[in-house]
Amino acid sequence: MLLGAHMSINGGVHTAFERGNQIGCTTMQIFSKNNNQWKGKPLTDADVVNYKKEAKKTNIKPVVVHSSYLINLCAANKTTLKKSRESFLDEVERCRLLGIPSFVFHPGSHVGQGEDTGLKKIAESLNILHEQTKGYRVKSVIEVTAGQGSNLGYRFEQIRKLIDMVDNKRRMGVCVDTCHLFAAGYDIATEKGYEQTFREFDDIIGLKRLLVIHLNDSKGALGSRIDRHEHIGKGKIGDNGFSLIMNDKRFKDIPKILETPKGADMEEDVMNMRRLRRYVKRNIEN
Repeated sequence: MLLGAHMSINGGVHTAFERGNQIGCTTMQIFSKNNNQWKGKPLTDADVVNYKKEAKKTNIKPVVVHSSYLINLCAANKTTLKKSRESFLDEVERCRLLGIPSFVFHPGSHVGQGEDTGLKKIAESLNILHEQTKGYRVKSVIEVTAGQGSNLGYRFEQIRKLIDMVDNKRRMGVCVDTCHLFAAGYDIATEKGYEQTFREFDDIIGLKRLLVIHLNDSKGALGSRIDRHEHIGKGKIGDNGFSLIMNDKRFKDIPKILETPKGADMEEDVMNMRRLRRYVKRNIEN
């Protein structure tokens, strides 16, 4: 089972493997640099060698990189847009050097420009960035958002429209976040709603583009558009929704990654992964 969590890279990107192995991850997500900086310290040859050495030791794969939260590919401010594109390019290059196949990013916030203008600008950014990274195997993986504020990507139709405007469609993938889906109005907490949600996803986007799943319960109610993660089974989605997703054979080979709150000892990750594994074994949590 490809199950893991977002791991810290404090001390170097290679250190994430030791942390992930410690709590039983079979896949994991990392930042490739400090996520609060536009550009990080360049990766050295030693950084890359150490990363690949640790990767072989633990056999945790695939590893997914999540973009910096500063990036907004449809920023209205020209300086912010320029920095966002440069930061995106820097992170894709890091993924290439480390051999990481999937780069997950939030589409962006239109900040008053309007949704259509925002989507067009995101596609323009991706076309520029893909042109600058010709031949790269790194996928640009759009994360479905909760739709908080002016965030785009909270409807499958928006993501389809965005992909349609991207020239190199082979580079495009999608990440679904359970908290975001639920907050955006997709009722994955019930069997009927769950089946309808992924039927729509397949009809509109195509399940073949689903490359990553973020497993987070939701503090916000269905359709609240509030992006607040909760521990598995403790939020508004609850046991049933996660039991459905963990037993869905279509998603067996897709990395499932926790982004729930935790402390330095990662005990919360252990608790959440244990709960998720129990769903698979018995299909119900006692």
